[in-house]
Amino acid sequence: MEKIKQEREIPVVGKYDVVVCGGGPGGIMAAIAAARGGAKTCLIERYGFLGGMATAGLVAPISVFNYNGRRIINGLPWEFVERLEQIGGAREEKPLGNITFSPEKYKLVAQRMLKEAGVDIYFHSYITGVGMDKNAGSNRIEYVIIDNKNGAEAVAGKYFIDATGDSDLAAMAGVPMQPVKGQLQPASLIFMLSGVDTDALPMIRHSQQGVNYHDLMIRDLFTKLREEGTEDVPMFGGPWYCGILADGIVLVNMTRHFADMTDNRVAGDMECLLRENAHRYTELLRKYIPAFKNAELIATAPMTGIRETRRIKGAHTLTGEEYLEAIDFEDSVARGCHPVDIHSANSTNQRCQFMKDAGFVPYRSLYATEYPNMLVAGRNFSADEVASASVRVQASVMGLGQAAGTAAAMCVEGNTDVNGIDSDELRRRLVKMGANLSK
Repeated sequence: MEKIKQEREIPVVGKYDVVVCGGGPGGIMAAIAAARGGAKTCLIERYGFLGGMATAGLVAPISVFNYNGRRIINGLPWEFVERLEQIGGAREEKPLGNITFSPEKYKLVAQRMLKEAGVDIYFHSYITGVGMDKNAGSNRIEYVIIDNKNGAEAVAGKYFIDATGDSDLAAMAGVPMQPVKGQLQPASLIFMLSGVDTDALPMIRHSQQGVNYHDLMIRDLFTKLREEGTEDVPMFGGPWYCGILADGIVLVNMTRHFADMTDNRVAGDMECLLRENAHRYTELLRKYIPAFKNAELIATAPMTGIRETRRIKGAHTLTGEEYLEAIDFEDSVARGCHPVDIHSANSTNQRCQFMKDAGFVPYRSLYATEYPNMLVAGRNFSADEVASASVRVQASVMGLGQAAGTAAAMCVEGNTDVNGIDSDELRRRLVKMGANLSK
């Protein structure tokens, strides 16, 4: 490949205690927690709004907050939900505590809470590079390079939190990643339909083992059409209705295709295919399902929903066995209670395994041993493919963000590496914030 060598001077536009990269659910919580903990904090986001998969990906509901009659994910994440409810932007589906929400009001509450905490926000900014400590053998990050309408800019920090989902910052810094076993879970593009007879939609809230809220009637019909070859039915999953936003308007999650979404060219081709598929599904729903006979495709999500890409190889890799057995680690800092949800990359199948009890995530899974000033907050945490398939959802990721941001503030306070803080004190602070860390 032909290469071009370029030298340029890049202005340092900000110096912070904590730099959070990514403004999705994990990054939002991380930045608020760090700022409330006394750290001068900024957040870098590639879009002009916050929310990540929740708003750019239109992934709903926010799941799951409750399990076995208890609120499992609490503190800042639930404060955010309550703020949404106060302005008519959220509704809790009991008993699981799934949150149907307005994407626009989600954006609003997120930016309000960040600004109230004193967080500086860099919108429309891509992380394109990272500067490392020049001392030999050091893996300490000194700054990130962002590109936006102002050109290339540098943002310096004492501590960094990778909330990009895809481990973009960590990968640029050279952090080792988990090995890929088999194919990654497929990507999906959620789309919005109007003109739907929402009162006539079939009941889809199943809870039996192995069935995760599918519309079974549509699923069986589309499977039959694919097998018979009577219609061109693209690969699909579910389908799921991701919350009724208003009378006649639904979000539909059913597109599915394998792709390595960390490869720009592959990701672009995939989005073109999934957008074509969204139009085809709309035609089929109109033709075969009475509730959709007047449906119109009014939007596809700006961002493809990504279930799995890169995960760091941290000080501890959380295994599916540890998670499903609800092993309570000495340094547990977050929990999750969503089913293990593994989507097949090359079929309509799905592994859905419900949990006996809410699982635990140790602090050691949020950092890599040789990288003293970086934490992660999101589905890129250190876990195998089974544990990740549960914790990757929004409510759980919010809990990871709360933990990472609180830990970063403690690092600033004590001027210590991320592996040097007192995990007992971290747990005490999280519990004081409302986090549920006990069985």
